[in-house]
Amino acid sequence: MIKSSLLALAAATILSSSAMAAKIGVSLRVFDDNFTTVLRNAMADYAKTLPGVTLQNEDAKNDVNKQVSQIQNFIANKVDAIVVNAVDSSATPQMTKLASEAGIPLVYISLQPSDIDSLGPKAAFVASNEADSGTLEAKQVCKLLGGKGEILVMEGQLSNQAAVQRTKDIHEVLATGDCQGIKVVAEQSAEWDRSKAQNLMTNWLSKGLKFDAVIANNDEMALGAVLAMKSAGLDTKKSIVAGIDATQDALASMKDGDLKVTVFQDAAGQARGAIDAALALAGGKTTDRKIYIPFKLVTPENMQNFAKSN
Repeated sequence: MIKSSLLALAAATILSSSAMAAKIGVSLRVFDDNFTTVLRNAMADYAKTLPGVTLQNEDAKNDVNKQVSQIQNFIANKVDAIVVNAVDSSATPQMTKLASEAGIPLVYISLQPSDIDSLGPKAAFVASNEADSGTLEAKQVCKLLGGKGEILVMEGQLSNQAAVQRTKDIHEVLATGDCQGIKVVAEQSAEWDRSKAQNLMTNWLSKGLKFDAVIANNDEMALGAVLAMKSAGLDTKKSIVAGIDATQDALASMKDGDLKVTVFQDAAGQARGAIDAALALAGGKTTDRKIYIPFKLVTPENMQNFAKSN
């Protein structure tokens, strides 16, 4: 794994030696999301520290066709590199092909592309290893439950690699060791969305489902579950709800005693890593195909360490 600091040094060397501006096209799956907002702001802040580097940010609005069109526009505008937070991992081969044929470096951020093993020499993937995210989350919930109980699982978009992997992590944890006494009583997608998660949780509660914990693929859905539980008169301070991302809203909920578990995904670290990789590739350097920024478990006991991280 190439460290971000080394990539930054390579990028700085490229820029200083060539004395040329570097324009990077950035397409994010949606601006109206806490995590992608942190990604966008962190990339913008980091780019300001790199002389001659400018970003062209575009909102794909969760539309695959719009995102592909944005890639085509970046190519037409002759950007030096492209960074993509994909709407749908199944659409990445088309975007990879477009960038490759144009000879423009492409860096995927956060969501693993489906063609990860065939990206080619001018492409890379920067993220946190999703095999760790749901695993850390589920193990902590298992610990809090003492290895026994019934849980509800809220999934992200089913076409999204991160959602698939995080849910897989949960089931793998529950199938091993001291966690085999935990049963999943309901599992459904709320598409990463707080409002949809609130509606889903309300529906589950109206059906009288009995549960000891809620495990969500991200914080937004976890917070939606908390809202529904409060509306139903449940004591969320005595409940176990878990998410992933450690957003500021999630940490505020944890401080209030509602959210019990989240997992820090270093959006700022991913943002810096993606820009570094894009600049290195644009300068003819090589990078690892996969560059991972570690996940970290967040609980009420250590949450103060992450107060201003995302």
